[in-house]
Amino acid sequence: MGHHHHGHSHSHDDLKGRNLLISILLNIAITVSQVIGGIISGSLALLSDALHNFSDVLSLIISYIATRLGKKKASSLKTFGYKRAEIMAAFVNAATLVVVAVILMIEAVERLMEPKEIESNLVIWLSLFGILANGFSVLLLKKNANENMNMKSAYLHLLTDMMASVAVFIGGLLMKFYQVYWVDAILTMAIGVYLIYMGYDLLKESTKVLMLFTPKSIVVKEIVESICTIEPIKNVHHVHIWQLNEEEIHLEAHIDFKEDIKLSEFDEILDKIEEHVYHKHGINHVNIQPEFDKCDSKNVIVQD
Repeated sequence: MGHHHHGHSHSHDDLKGRNLLISILLNIAITVSQVIGGIISGSLALLSDALHNFSDVLSLIISYIATRLGKKKASSLKTFGYKRAEIMAAFVNAATLVVVAVILMIEAVERLMEPKEIESNLVIWLSLFGILANGFSVLLLKKNANENMNMKSAYLHLLTDMMASVAVFIGGLLMKFYQVYWVDAILTMAIGVYLIYMGYDLLKESTKVLMLFTPKSIVVKEIVESICTIEPIKNVHHVHIWQLNEEEIHLEAHIDFKEDIKLSEFDEILDKIEEHVYHKHGINHVNIQPEFDKCDSKNVIVQD
């Protein structure tokens, strides 16, 4: 079995954890202030923003726990360790984005049918607080957002909430100077649509990883054809390719040989396969079952 490891420093992981903790504390402060302000002012948009912020708090806590779990070592009971913790966190966070969006949109329709007068000054000041606090959190997590789905999900939660706060702020100004109170419900619906748009892709990608789908960048046929060019390989079949997490892609396959080769010869061929699939396809874990004249299915994809 071939392995190509790319490690992360403890200081880098600690920095991610610290940034997540700061973001959690900021979002708790935003949530509490917006709930109180939403009740006092009567603003559904402010309350919906508070609900989204509360989902942010939960998602950030999940992301923080996943980051800590991901550092734990494997054991006899957990042979992969907690390497999928961050993928699970990304899935849960993306799902909550979509659920929160649906709840907001239902509330917005009800409010649109019965608009209410709103204390706009409170809406304006609290949305400004949300913009500043979430904006700071977004800057903290932006660098880590491209590293894995977990940090990206946390980043998206904060980014969408900052955008929501901007929308609420604009709505507050419109309500203050033009008394158009229906804009509160329209903005809430817009926030909901945006949340679904942002959460869907992440939900789809994390689901693919959890379902052990082949990464979209990999074409199985190309890998099989290229491995078959190595002598004395006769056939590649029973292929499985999956993504354990965002750093590890695994290849498992049965390989027929044209002749009954020695184990030492197989080791040399395995090295060639490992180097080939790593450099061309980014596959860093290879598990090959060698076969000679074995009577089994020779299909590339075999459903057990």
